[in-house]
Amino acid sequence: MDTALITQEASLPITNSTSAAGPLVRVFNRIFTRHLMNAALLLVVPLIFAQPLRQPIELLRDPDLWWHLADARILCATHHFIRAEPYSFTVAGQRWVNPEWLSEIPYWLGYRAFDLSGIYLVTWLALSANVLLLYWRGYWKTGHTGAAFWAACIGFALMTVNSGPRTIIVAYLALSAELAILEALERGKTRAAWFLPPLFSVWINLHGSWLIGLGLLALYILCGAFGFSKGVFEQPARSTDDQKRLLYVLAASLGALLLNPYGWRMVWNPFDMMLNQKLNIANAEEWQPLHLDWFVGKVALAAIAIMLLANFLRGRKWKLYEIAFIFFAWYAAFDHVRFAFLAAVIITPFLTADMVRSFCAHSDAKTIPGMNALMAACAIWMMVHIVPGEAELRKDLSMLFPRQTIAMLDPSWRTFNAVNLGGIMAFDSKASYIDSRLDTFEHHGILASYLDVMRVRRPSEVLDRDRIDHVLFPEHTPLAYLLERMPGWRVEEREGAGDDTYVLFGRR
Repeated sequence: MDTALITQEASLPITNSTSAAGPLVRVFNRIFTRHLMNAALLLVVPLIFAQPLRQPIELLRDPDLWWHLADARILCATHHFIRAEPYSFTVAGQRWVNPEWLSEIPYWLGYRAFDLSGIYLVTWLALSANVLLLYWRGYWKTGHTGAAFWAACIGFALMTVNSGPRTIIVAYLALSAELAILEALERGKTRAAWFLPPLFSVWINLHGSWLIGLGLLALYILCGAFGFSKGVFEQPARSTDDQKRLLYVLAASLGALLLNPYGWRMVWNPFDMMLNQKLNIANAEEWQPLHLDWFVGKVALAAIAIMLLANFLRGRKWKLYEIAFIFFAWYAAFDHVRFAFLAAVIITPFLTADMVRSFCAHSDAKTIPGMNALMAACAIWMMVHIVPGEAELRKDLSMLFPRQTIAMLDPSWRTFNAVNLGGIMAFDSKASYIDSRLDTFEHHGILASYLDVMRVRRPSEVLDRDRIDHVLFPEHTPLAYLLERMPGWRVEEREGAGDDTYVLFGRR
């Protein structure tokens, strides 16, 4: 009797504790998964390794940012799209197409809501969304969280070539979405193809990179049109119904490109860049080849080496479109450094699969929820302490641009300005000679004239021809040195310090 009572009493607390703790433990384990830990850590990666986020002064230095904000401000204030040049007196009134109007809006909304901190947050969130999509696509392809995490980190290292407040990082989300749809098709989810036309209807308004996405779609369709089996290549022919569906999707995607406020001119824009903007491409650093002594060049070599070694250790059969995508990605990256970001978006899932097949054969399904929670908490702590405050950002901005000098510019003046000042002048509603929207300036000969003056080739001829009465230029440049010693010019204002000192010259 006593033994039975003791046994019954001893069992009651255990049963109650289990019933109470069981659901809590299950909820805790379900929340604090390895995916949550990896996602939290990947949110920290841009804050540490993207220079514009690590050093916010570099984020605010981006010359494109300020005219993008000015564009979005006009659109939100007037509810009309910009169709004629609004900023520069040299091409005033000329037709202008804004191919990135939709991707400018998040930056403007961030700025309106949180001032400079909003620009920082939107940039961080856009970069984080890109790297999280790389992780998700790598995991979706392999089911291995560890390999997906490290491949996404390598991918983000390639992304650092364009890690500032750029509209293209918003557009690369569309590229990831397209590739995710194609990867779904490879898993037999054929209806996913119909998401592509709506995607292109949005993408055309984000950035001219839609042309790359359309090319990849056409290449994917072409590679599946016939069967091919030889050596490491194993490409089964796509069924007639599937091929017809994809051709209909391609046609619908082409039609969707016209869903933009500028019609065929928006569609022509990336072709115009390739065919008619030779000076722009030749003089912009991001259009130069990728050098192997750069950090991104070393990362690209490391990624290629991992893929080659993985396939040497344990090869596999390749589909034609996979080889075509990888070859295109690396060719584009080494031809133009800005496309290292593009390479990251394309190759990261393939890199994940190679790592799993040759280096991570064991499963990583087991996890420790408590450790996941600790790592996620550490990541959140780092986010809170790394993100700069508004006062710090305002101080950085005051060091970058001669805002007081720009404020004193008279609307009637014809000021020849450094190209990096054109954006902030547009944002401050001051007429400029040129800004970093080099397309329109190249079309009308202004970019060629600017380069001549900047390199001190016939500067007096250009300044006289364009009736320039003021010049705002960095102090430590050949043009500033020349004007300071020319009898027809005088120094009216100096602002800044060190390499960021600007001089305003006026005609005597």
